Amino acid sequence: MIEPHTIDLNLLSVFQEVYRERQISAAARRLGLSQSAVSNALARLRRAFGDELFVRTASGMQPTPLAMQMAEPIGVAMAQVALALNQRSRFDPAASKRRFVLAMTDVGEIYFMPPLIERCRQLAPLVEISSVRASAAALKQEMEGGRVDLAIGPFEDVSDALYQRQLFRQPYVTMFRKGHPLGRGELSLERFVQAGHVLVASSEGPYERINALLERAGVGPMVRFRVPHFTAVPYIVGSSDLVVTVPQKLAERAALPFALEWVVPPLALPPLQTSVFWHRRYNQDPGNQWLRALLGEVFAE
Repeated sequence: MIEPHTIDLNLLSVFQEVYRERQISAAARRLGLSQSAVSNALARLRRAFGDELFVRTASGMQPTPLAMQMAEPIGVAMAQVALALNQRSRFDPAASKRRFVLAMTDVGEIYFMPPLIERCRQLAPLVEISSVRASAAALKQEMEGGRVDLAIGPFEDVSDALYQRQLFRQPYVTMFRKGHPLGRGELSLERFVQAGHVLVASSEGPYERINALLERAGVGPMVRFRVPHFTAVPYIVGSSDLVVTVPQKLAERAALPFALEWVVPPLALPPLQTSVFWHRRYNQDPGNQWLRALLGEVFAE
């Protein structure tokens, strides 16, 4: 009688793949092994069971009667082993009460949070979602310590310990109230510069560069109003003759509720790249994987 402790579990994985594929090369590809490694494993199996198990024929590696008898119980046993190994790491969004913390900018909250909350209400009604502010410099420490699960935004110069996936790129547009003179006729650079602007004086990399380009075009010296965040600008331009240059997705979200319009500004501004970031420590965490996949499903372009 062959005792379970005398058989290497990896050999049974090889048995399964050879039985399924009927080819050494195909089994090797599925297992991520070389063909010689699979052949050596098969030789060990043959010695252990005292049977050829698989015989090379014109139609591939055909199982012997003993191999055919063994295939189903080995498959069931391996499935049970896989279930046992993954008990602790399973994530069921429909039943989970896990709290996820997302780092994002204020403009990110405006764009991401409403649809994300709605999808979680449908798919994961007990899951909690919290957002926090975090600069690029603080992301590694916060995410490494598990205080932040994911970061979403245009963060630059982040640590190599963070993995990332690009969600989309978007242009900058100039936003103003409906009926504003800037929305009538061709928008020349001169008309654009002479308009009253409010600037978002953010110190974050991409926004700081945009402000530098606006000032180089002549906007800076005439600006009398500056705010530190994007959240206030729909209220400001919606009730004044001021204009503001913002990421397009913010303009799309704010246009209807604040009766605003937007146009492409008459100067070259680099697009804004928005990505989702996570720490490599949690790359294989099933809950983290689920939320990353959900963000990709909802927002990736």
